[in-house]
Amino acid sequence: MKALECGREAEVLAAVLEGRWPERADHELTEHAAACSVCAEAAAVAAALEADREDLRARAAVPEAGRVWWRAQLRARREAAKVAGRPITAAQILALASAAGLAGACFGATSQWFQAALRDFSVPLVAEHWGIVLGAGAVLLLLPAAMFVAILRD
Repeated sequence: MKALECGREAEVLAAVLEGRWPERADHELTEHAAACSVCAEAAAVAAALEADREDLRARAAVPEAGRVWWRAQLRARREAAKVAGRPITAAQILALASAAGLAGACFGATSQWFQAALRDFSVPLVAEHWGIVLGAGAVLLLLPAAMFVAILRD
């Protein structure tokens, strides 16, 4: 039966990964690896992987440090502008909601037919379905607050 493990396999792997295999490795270790099939296979596989890693390292395109710094500065500025714009967006939403409410109030106060229709519709509605009216009012009040919180999270 073929052995699956060897006590010196870690030493062989360390020598390969440190670039000492086989020229600068301990003579006793190289003789052991020649005689031990587990260590020989480990050395062969590790050497192949190390050669591939070195090849990839040589072909890697690393950008210049100045370019990396410049791009990091641009990204930081973009993120800072985004964070600074959040309160402005919230203020714009609040202003739009206020303007819509004011426009509705002005329309309701100046339109006689709307006031008459509202009186005819709202009095029986509130009298019969006061729970639904209160729920709808709560939703109308809480919806802008929920939008504000959602925008601030982004």
